[in-house]
Amino acid sequence: MYDVCIIGGGPAGLMAAEIAADKKLSVVIVDAMPTFGRKFLMAGKSGLNITKNQNKQDFLGNYYNAEHWLTPIINNFDNEAVMNWAQDLGQEIFTGSSGHVFPKTMKASPLLRAWLQRLANKGIKFYHNWKWIGWEKNLNSFDTKGGKEFIKSHTTILALGGASWSRLGSDGLWADILKNHGQEIIKFKPSNMGFKVQWSKHMKPFFGKPIKSVRISSGKFSAIGEFIISKNGIEGSGIYAASKFMRDGHRLMIDLLPDTNINALNEREKLLPKKASKSTFIRKVLRLNKEKTALFNEFSQNISKQDISITAKNLLIPHDGPHPIDEAISTAGGIPKNALDHNLMLKSKPGIFCAGEMLDWEAPTGGYLITACLATGVWAGQGAANYIKKQS
Repeated sequence: MYDVCIIGGGPAGLMAAEIAADKKLSVVIVDAMPTFGRKFLMAGKSGLNITKNQNKQDFLGNYYNAEHWLTPIINNFDNEAVMNWAQDLGQEIFTGSSGHVFPKTMKASPLLRAWLQRLANKGIKFYHNWKWIGWEKNLNSFDTKGGKEFIKSHTTILALGGASWSRLGSDGLWADILKNHGQEIIKFKPSNMGFKVQWSKHMKPFFGKPIKSVRISSGKFSAIGEFIISKNGIEGSGIYAASKFMRDGHRLMIDLLPDTNINALNEREKLLPKKASKSTFIRKVLRLNKEKTALFNEFSQNISKQDISITAKNLLIPHDGPHPIDEAISTAGGIPKNALDHNLMLKSKPGIFCAGEMLDWEAPTGGYLITACLATGVWAGQGAANYIKKQS
């Protein structure tokens, strides 16, 4: 019999485990995969951006519709707390020019190893290759290589992730289990993902090439960034940041010349002979590199010379919707906030808490995802401890 059983060994689950252990509670943490933190390690392959050094108001604004209810949770374990957490685990950090915070090693593995060792030193019990399949007679039930196993605990914290990158453990199958217990689940949607584009044969030489220093706009989003032309469409940080708005039906507009205003382009145009060809106009007025020129030509085939400059500042990129959800970095949807009490406990199942990406919120990449996972893990861990204290 444990005080707390945590199901899911990602950042939210591990943080909840540590908080509960620090409250002198007996803790077991279980994961379906052979090792913990697999998606965390994958994030570390691109540098592990753990948070962003940014003022509170701007930081919290990146949680969109969930900002209101996530604000006290993140303020309780904010971006500064995330930085301190990494340093306490022996990882030196640095802040990049855009405010993004990384470990100096630029890897997740040293941080994860140090964290797991610290948790083990606190007496936390670990089980791997145990797949949660629900409850049986109020016990947590698991499929294991040795058959069905059960864990009895005073409280349970579910930190089972979203529905992307299923090969790393986040398969979203827990949603069906909770639905069978009458729990409402908001349908999963991809977040931070690429989009499908049907390219002409002329774009093939540019597959894998970056489009840098452009203004990317969709809905309420507008920022300077970059993206990649891929065989199947467009992807990369700039597209991920706009992806929520694109997914929700807003058009994608690209300003290929964000540092050059339309008046400057008009002045260049005046220097051209009136009979200058369209290709000459593009070359001498827009002055784009070959990747941007190819993108411009792909989506401006039927415009007149008079519209070239304004189109380059407002290039519409049509697409065929997002890449499949399993290719997304994260997901929206999951357990709605109205199904949870203030402590992230399911109203329909007292003693069952939820944390991390399985909750219905989303955020762009850039440290916001990891920060919220850690913060909700802290909150759920504290909630479970408070619940046990009240029951005793």
